[in-house]
This record gives sequence, C-alpha cells and structure tokens, in this order.
Amino acid sequence: MRIATWNVNSIRLRLDNTLAWLTERQPDIVCLQEIKCQDEQFPREAFEQLGYNVAVHGQKGFNGVAVLSRLPFDEVTSGLPGGDGDVQSRFIEVVVSTGEGVVRVCGIYLPNGNPVETEKYPYKLEWMARLKAHIANRLAYEEPLVVCGDYNVIPEPEDAANPAAWAGDALFLPQTRAAFREILNLGMTDALRATTDAPGLYSFWDYQAGAWQRNNGIRIDHLLLSPQATDRLKATGIDKHVRGWEKPSDHVPVWADLAFKN
Repeated sequence: MRIATWNVNSIRLRLDNTLAWLTERQPDIVCLQEIKCQDEQFPREAFEQLGYNVAVHGQKGFNGVAVLSRLPFDEVTSGLPGGDGDVQSRFIEVVVSTGEGVVRVCGIYLPNGNPVETEKYPYKLEWMARLKAHIANRLAYEEPLVVCGDYNVIPEPEDAANPAAWAGDALFLPQTRAAFREILNLGMTDALRATTDAPGLYSFWDYQAGAWQRNNGIRIDHLLLSPQATDRLKATGIDKHVRGWEKPSDHVPVWADLAFKN
C-alpha cells in the first residue's frame, strides 16, 4: 500500500499536475493539503475517473484538506478534536479496510505560525498540542496509523539547506521542534528518516529568490507512523522532479510504501 501526502497549493490550479502525478506514482491513498476550495468546488469527478474515492474538508479561498483512496472509506471524520470555535479546515481522518485489517490515515495541514509575534504562533502550538492528544488517543487502538501532511515543521538542521536562514521562523523555532519531538515520543516514527539519513532531502522550495534552482529547500511534509505501521514500512520517497513541472506547487509529494494486501 502506497500512502502519500502533497500540499498542492490550490487543487483547481494544479489539477493537471495532480492527475499526471497520480498516473505516474499510482498511490493507493493520498492526503492533499491547501486545496483552497469548498467541498462542492472540489473536482472529485476527475479523481473518481481514476478509480479514487474522495473525502473533502474544504474551506473557501485557503486551507482545506482532502483524501483520495482506491479503497472504500469505512469512516470519514473532519476537524481536529479539542478546538472549540476553530473553523479552519486543517484535519481529516479516514479508515479503510485491507485484507489484513484496518488502516487509519489522518491528513493534516498544520498552521504555519508566522509572524511569530502575532496570535498565529500560539495557535500553531495549541494546534500541535491538540494533535498530540489526538494521536495519543488513536495509538490506544493499537492499529496501523499514518498521520501525514504539511506539518510546517523543520525537524532538524539537516532538513534545511540553510538552517541559519530559518532561525527565527515559526517552522524552526525551538518550541516548534520540541512540540514535534513530543509527538514522535508518543511512539510515532518519521517514515523518511526511518529509511535514510541522507542530507539534501527537501519537500518545499519557495517561489522566490531562485530557491528551486539553487536547491534551497526545506523538509516540512512528513508521514508519521504508529508502531504497527512502522513494522510494515518498506520504502519512502520524495518526488522532487514534480517541482520542475509547469505551474508547480511549492511543495512536492512525499510517499511511503507499507506491506499490506488490499
């Protein structure tokens, strides 16, 4: 089973790229972020024609998450628990059944948090605390769990081409990285780092200042796995070449292969 995550930065602007990548990579489940549209505006028919079931938690103009799955959904839940009054569409959770039991997949678009001196940074940390609590709850089920998406977190200096440039940024502040480690310390595994410690692996390049051309990137899109999912991890990858396509997102897809029989 191939599970992937991709911040598409507007599904309607990147529809052709998304369809081309799906045809090329053939993932079984994909979590999309920043779809930037309401549920009824999501181009579900295009994905259904490729054999995907579609679950959407959209929002007008910004944010918004969705899941595409070749397997039928047993459950679909929208919204991260614990945020009374939080109207931002940043979380969706699905359950699918395989020949070897269920798999639970959460798609997240974690808040950016900048500018740090505004209310946006406390919201980021509060959201991360809610995510930690939710993951702890789900880990009690002792089932394969994948929590993937745009975390807006640079975990370690080696996850940035120029770490010093991010020193005061919400993505790399010590509090942010500590909150991310707290989630890992629940028993979750960073899928990519479980398979490689190679440098220069990035999933985001800014549109400005020739970042892509100079490979001045950062790794902020992650798949975190429960122990039951980690036991089945076979391979991971970052589809860097997609950033070079016409009208690209500033993020590229990241994926992991788990040993499941559909």
